[in-house]
Amino acid sequence: MGLGTLLHHVLDHPRFSILSTIGGWMPGEVFPAFFEMEMFERALIAALLITVVAGLYGTFLMLRNLSLIGDGLAHVSFGGVAVGVAFGAVAPMDIASLACVFSAICIYELQNRDILSGDTSIAIFLTGALAFGLVILRLFGQGITTDIEGYLFGSLVLIDDARLDRITATSAVALFSLAVFHRPLLAITIDSVAAKMQGIPVHFVGLWFSVMVALIVVNMVQLIGALLVTALLVTPAATAQLVSRSFRGSLLWTQGFGLTSTFLGLYLSAELNTGSGSMIALVAAMLFATVGLLKLIASQLPDFKAPSPPEEARG
Repeated sequence: MGLGTLLHHVLDHPRFSILSTIGGWMPGEVFPAFFEMEMFERALIAALLITVVAGLYGTFLMLRNLSLIGDGLAHVSFGGVAVGVAFGAVAPMDIASLACVFSAICIYELQNRDILSGDTSIAIFLTGALAFGLVILRLFGQGITTDIEGYLFGSLVLIDDARLDRITATSAVALFSLAVFHRPLLAITIDSVAAKMQGIPVHFVGLWFSVMVALIVVNMVQLIGALLVTALLVTPAATAQLVSRSFRGSLLWTQGFGLTSTFLGLYLSAELNTGSGSMIALVAAMLFATVGLLKLIASQLPDFKAPSPPEEARG
């Protein structure tokens, strides 16, 4: 029994009835099933774990001006998935994980050695991996099937026990390692030269961060799809920066916006019978637009003071 399966059993255990109790409070005709049917329960647990981890790492990505890396690695993961689906020798997500980690390291090294800028290297890997995946599917697979669409746009059906275990284990490692390295990572984000002079292993921390983002992106692809990863990795963090006044506040606001997007997106997708990934992305974008509009209106009022950049992130 993996970590995710264990967590599912604990939350669904008759002695605690946590999911059933919460489900009894939920409105709607379809959404309460997310707290009663195993398939939807796994998807709900996975979605909440992914959202929390993505929000934390997404905040650092925003501060480091690496917002596009999520999109780039998601397209790389699709290339790996395509190889796995076409040949069937190895689990698609295993190949996707290897491809993403390798690409993340290459992107970091190309940027770190001033060979290519971050955006340029991301764009090359993004388009190259997506094109490679599409060609492989045409030559050796069956083209864009329903299963492939699930990886492109996200599918709750993809979250079985094995994938829930993978998502839970990755989330646990990501949270633990971030707790250990968050201070060096923040120091590097603010000023990498000063951090290096202070004895912080800048290269190692940068590599660790790149690898963890790659693994998180692979997990996100299973829920929200390769084309919509930015919705949870960047949009909540961007929304939080509109209202937060400190780095800690930004982290908290990001979690609030991210969890709201996921929960409301799952609810609306269930009740309106739409794709879960696309609805989560749409809700996240609408939250950003709403907060941005409210801030714009408020800025026109007298005595309005806009939130200053997070104190810890001022260069």
